[in-house]
Amino acid sequence: MSKKLKVGMIGLGGIAHYHVPGWQASPYVELVAGSDINAAVFPGWKQRHGLTRFYEDPADLIKDPGIDIIDICSPNMYHAEQTIASLEAGKHVLCEKPLAPTPEDIRKMIAARDRAGKLLMTAQHFRFSGVGQAMKAEIQKGALGEVYHARSWILRRGFLPVAPTFIYKKHSGGGPCIDIGVHVLDLTLWLMGHPKPVAVSGVARTALAHHEGAFSVWGKAPVPSDIDVEDFAAAFVRFDNDATLILEVSWLLHHNTPGEEAHVWLYGTEGGCEWPEAKFMDTDYATRQFYDRKLLLTQDTMEPHALECVEFARAVAEDLPSPVPPEESLYVQTILDGVYRSQDARREVEVKI
Repeated sequence: MSKKLKVGMIGLGGIAHYHVPGWQASPYVELVAGSDINAAVFPGWKQRHGLTRFYEDPADLIKDPGIDIIDICSPNMYHAEQTIASLEAGKHVLCEKPLAPTPEDIRKMIAARDRAGKLLMTAQHFRFSGVGQAMKAEIQKGALGEVYHARSWILRRGFLPVAPTFIYKKHSGGGPCIDIGVHVLDLTLWLMGHPKPVAVSGVARTALAHHEGAFSVWGKAPVPSDIDVEDFAAAFVRFDNDATLILEVSWLLHHNTPGEEAHVWLYGTEGGCEWPEAKFMDTDYATRQFYDRKLLLTQDTMEPHALECVEFARAVAEDLPSPVPPEESLYVQTILDGVYRSQDARREVEVKI
């Protein structure tokens, strides 16, 4: 490839810094521009990452004819609008998770991608870790047989992001359900082979954030009393192949682990596995013996947030499929939206892809 593709980023907050090493490592692209409504961050980005073109209005970056790829790292509620505008402007788009707060928004994004003929990918970095890739390969070889049940959780003890973009629904669309739950749910569905969800029974409640004196060890800050998203959610999911899934997520929990704990357990007809431990369990029925094994993994050569950018750049340059297609993100968000609808209805709800 003779000419490098030009990348522009929308939203120059914390997560954007994790993407930069991936763009810088790719032989196919060059990071050239950034946009943020807070112009005060521009000098730091110029000094730290060498950018020289900045826009306070993301629409100006989207219209820039010198940009080929747009990396969207803005708050959740702006993903759909900015992605659709970028695709309509003829850009390829990598968008941070969740792809959008609602399934309907994702459907609109898929339609815009189809009209534009460009690539769209959701940034789901759990898939790009060495342990995730290795476990996926084992499962594809048949290590689990048919997966009929899964347990997934990502739980934090007093580790709530206090920024307005996380705790107010007008910016985020929801709390830990679509902030961190989206990570572990996407990974679980990917490892399961994306069975089609048909029903969700869920709860989403603000259990501790409104407690007098509630605080977060993230920034050692008090939790604002007007937080309007949940701090805990749980769900039981049914799939069209009769598989089931239990999901639990929380920012604030009286849990016996400091910081964050994330796990995925899968149970199949031929074996089980545990992520991130990379453990596989199976049974020799002839000898009535149980066997456990652990994959031996090499250390990741690149941080997963960066590697997802490298892989997206390669997919664009080499005309490959999206590494995380929006159709798979539609499965994820259909379930999470079902959690909120089930909470409102106080019963199990039907979900449709």
